[in-house]
Amino acid sequence: MQKIRVLIVDDHAILREGLRAMLALSGDIQVIGEAGDGREALQATERLAPEVVIMDMAMPGMDGLEATRRLAKESPATKVLVLSQHDDERYILPVLRAGAMGYVLKRAVSAELVTAIRMVHRGECFVPPSITQMLLHDYRKQEPPKSPATEDALSEREKEILKLVAEGRTSQEIAETLSLSKNTVMCHRANIYQKLHTHNRTELIKHAVHLGLIEFGS
Repeated sequence: MQKIRVLIVDDHAILREGLRAMLALSGDIQVIGEAGDGREALQATERLAPEVVIMDMAMPGMDGLEATRRLAKESPATKVLVLSQHDDERYILPVLRAGAMGYVLKRAVSAELVTAIRMVHRGECFVPPSITQMLLHDYRKQEPPKSPATEDALSEREKEILKLVAEGRTSQEIAETLSLSKNTVMCHRANIYQKLHTHNRTELIKHAVHLGLIEFGS
């Protein structure tokens, strides 16, 4: 079995060591390198070509936000998963907009981090439910999307899938919920992205709110 190649970026060596030891227990994840700041992360990514970068935010020199922005442009095949102690939208929204595929809190259990790594490796986004609710509140306060979704832009099936994606469901979970194959769900997701002219889950959430597909507390 080919393992997911992971680079750990954090300025605390003891945390890197702990993550390395924990991820070694997963069986399908291999830590191929470490970096102590954003600049080292860019260099290590160029040298090692990791599939997933676990990125801390608060680091000396180049911080995680700038490193994420640079990686999204320079190494688009590498997925960035932010690992942070902050659950405040002032920290979360900028890194998601910069290109991060997921956000995990440092206080999360190890199983959640492993799940997040696997999801972003598959090209799916990972945001904990508590953070999703916060994003909904943030989008409710903003103006509608520049190209807002309309009722007739999506089929009824696509609206169902959009709602589940915005709620944080994986393609496999959506397939099981709707009794579809995973390939069919992936095809619908691709069509949704194309119709709504968007490329990430945070924008999909905004469209789902605009269409009234998501309610608070759901």
